[in-house]
Amino acid sequence: MAVLGFHHVAISTPDLDRAIAFYTEAFGFERVFDLEWPKGVTEIDEMMALKDTSARAAMLRTGNSFIEFFEFASPPPEVVTTDRPVHNHGITHLCIAVDDAVAECARLETLGLRLHCPPSPHPDSPLAGTYARDPDGNVIEILEVRNANNPIAFGNRKFPAKVAA
Repeated sequence: MAVLGFHHVAISTPDLDRAIAFYTEAFGFERVFDLEWPKGVTEIDEMMALKDTSARAAMLRTGNSFIEFFEFASPPPEVVTTDRPVHNHGITHLCIAVDDAVAECARLETLGLRLHCPPSPHPDSPLAGTYARDPDGNVIEILEVRNANNPIAFGNRKFPAKVAA
């Protein structure tokens, strides 16, 4: 028995098609599968600890990471603010690794990502990044790890010959 790693995060959205379009265009996720279920699927209701669920869902993938989106028709979701503060309980953010935080943030802003602030640009820093909001208000961290020896660097990332400390 072994833990293999983190598989996916699931996000409830009021507009599944918009969420899929944003994450595929902004971050290059690919659609892996779609599913839908009507009210009355006891196994799903029990798993979710809800009654009379019905929804459409899709799983997206990039590399070895996945995001699952749900658009619930039933029960009706409560309306929440699109700018839920990150200090409230629950998932605070989803982190997307990039190779150039400044360039990616500029590109992502044109696709509707709302930056909290510009990414940290200091050239000697081992990390660069910022928080931002997707169209539903979910917080996304854009993170550039600038050194292959950093303990949070991706093993498959190509680093320049000269890297920051």
